[in-house]
Amino acid sequence: MANSKSAEKRARQAVARRASNVTQRSRVRGAVRKVVAAIDSGKKDEATTALREAAPVIDAMARKGILHRNKAARHKSRLARRIKAL
Repeated sequence: MANSKSAEKRARQAVARRASNVTQRSRVRGAVRKVVAAIDSGKKDEATTALREAAPVIDAMARKGILHRNKAARHKSRLARRIKAL
C-alpha cells in the first residue's frame, strides 16, 4: 500500500503502463506468430509479406523499451533466416 500521494500516483501510473505494455507485447507476439504460421505452411511469399508487416511492430516496441533492441533484432534475423531457407 502506498504511504504518500506521490507513491499512490506512481502505483496508478504503473498499472496504466503495464496494461499498455501487455497490449503492445501481445501485438508483437501476434505478428511473429503470423510469420511463423506462414513459414510452417511453406508459403514463402506470404511469410515475406508477414515479416514486412511484423518488422515495424517489432522495431516500435524496441524503440519504446518494451523489447530490448537486441531481442528485436534477433527475432527479425531468425524469422528472415527461416524464410530464406524455404
